[in-house]
Amino acid sequence: MTTKTPIATLGIDLGKNSCSLAGMDASGTVVLRRRMTREGLIKFSAALPACVVAMEACCGAHYLGRTFEGQGHTVRL
Repeated sequence: MTTKTPIATLGIDLGKNSCSLAGMDASGTVVLRRRMTREGLIKFSAALPACVVAMEACCGAHYLGRTFEGQGHTVRL
């Protein structure tokens, strides 16, 4: 992880080949912006402390949502 500030909310814009991430702290300040593949996203989120993960409700979001919930995150579609 590249930020020392804890991420309270992770916003994800899902794409076919890559996803855009925006991590925000508890005050709503953006502390992380990154692009990665879906596989990289799953590995990255596994290393994060529990936080809220927000993404649009599309077909792939439900699979990823279950994966993130299994890692201890709260998912918002």
